[in-house]
Amino acid sequence: MFDPAEVRALLIAAARARETFTYGALLNILGHAFTRPLMRALCKVLDRIDEDGRVAGEPGLAVLVVRQSDGLPGQGWFVSRTGVYDDLPREWEGPEAQRYTQARQAEAFDYWRSA
Repeated sequence: MFDPAEVRALLIAAARARETFTYGALLNILGHAFTRPLMRALCKVLDRIDEDGRVAGEPGLAVLVVRQSDGLPGQGWFVSRTGVYDDLPREWEGPEAQRYTQARQAEAFDYWRSA
């Protein structure tokens, strides 16, 4: 349904521009209206992109896709990283999650600016 290479290229371009996407905006760019099933399918692709990147020593890109309501990745983004990263915030919302998200986004921005 979603081409991981296409999604990855969009995320790298966003990182280089120091920008983020909402889930709805990214789905729209990919030619789809927002629905929960499509969002879940997109999240599976985002997880795969991040896992492949982690193995290659790259910072995550899925952190650049956020909810429109609060600018944070969805709960699933945090849950999928449990046990992989030991610095996750205790809460998936609020100031701690916001700081953590911004730090991970800055890592992606900085890495892809020079890559």
